[in-house]
Amino acid sequence: MLAGVGLAATAARVDAEEIQRAADLRFGRAVHAVTALADGRFLVTGGFSVQPEPVPLAEILDPVEGAFRVIGPMAVPRFGHTASLLPDGTVLIAGGWDGSGSVLAAAEIFDPATETFRPLPPLHEARAGHGAIVLADGRALLIGGAGAGQIFLASAETFDHRTGRFTPVGSMSEARENHAAVRLADGRVLVSGGHQGRRDARRILASAELFDPSTNRFTPAGPLRFARHKHDAVLLRDGRVLITGGASRGDTPSDTSELYDPDQGAFSSGPRLQRSRFKHYGTSVPLDDGTVLILGGASQPERFLPAANRFELLTSAWLGGAESYAATARTGQGDILHTGGYGDDIRGAKTAWLIRPATSALPFPPLSNP
Repeated sequence: MLAGVGLAATAARVDAEEIQRAADLRFGRAVHAVTALADGRFLVTGGFSVQPEPVPLAEILDPVEGAFRVIGPMAVPRFGHTASLLPDGTVLIAGGWDGSGSVLAAAEIFDPATETFRPLPPLHEARAGHGAIVLADGRALLIGGAGAGQIFLASAETFDHRTGRFTPVGSMSEARENHAAVRLADGRVLVSGGHQGRRDARRILASAELFDPSTNRFTPAGPLRFARHKHDAVLLRDGRVLITGGASRGDTPSDTSELYDPDQGAFSSGPRLQRSRFKHYGTSVPLDDGTVLILGGASQPERFLPAANRFELLTSAWLGGAESYAATARTGQGDILHTGGYGDDIRGAKTAWLIRPATSALPFPPLSNP
């Protein structure tokens, strides 16, 4: 049964996984970040409840305890940032927008041992709506985004937790914001789509690029089948990349998908999604059976079945109307947390959902709000 917030309904199953309503976040959040910590807890940072004011306090969820706990404040309140788990167990929080709409160069480190935030030296370029990928060598790669003064960035930089420094690397061939980035099995990073410009001047991109950590340079990866932005991309067990949804024209959600094969160096058309999805970057999660659970961008989740090359709608799961710019993460223990987002009212939601594999020795906690 659903637990917490006084609701009761049948929980949805994803083969061996079960989706259950969790306790509410303490603050409504959208355009925020969730990071799975090495100890199995989840860190929730930034975002806004009411645009454009970012939430200054962070939250921690221990899936065993079952309730969100407020921590912080952050060194700099922000939304549209990235929050990356580093090899030493700390979390790099970089960039984003502040409450005045300014793009931030500010960065900070979260230490799970002390549950405190520590400022870092600034980024080389202020950026928001960028991508962040932790490389196999432990560096965090920050890619593109919107920059200060209404510009769009082709630049990238890395952060090394061993030195505490940001270092510029080679630039992309095209500036882009709201793109998708994913680390391939060979350690390279695929960057796809995105846009330049605002409103009537916006241009949605069909280009893709590959970052090679051994050379610190980007090279073209061939065009996407469809130009798209505000989409998602996730690595499959067989080494291909699944790219879903987004928008190809304006902000009209798309039900298209495509697959990138790094051996062929090319994109191919994939099956149609069961629901059009948009503004769902980072909400697609690979499961242990090789399928992919897609939680964001629409009110109902669905699953990609690589062997059958099709999507399957989870008809028994309804995640509500706050589907845009939600945030999701999976721990090494297999727990998945899906949080927040906004709907038509553009207000950050407090809702949260917990997905736990059947192989877990932990039962679902009696999640209730204090």
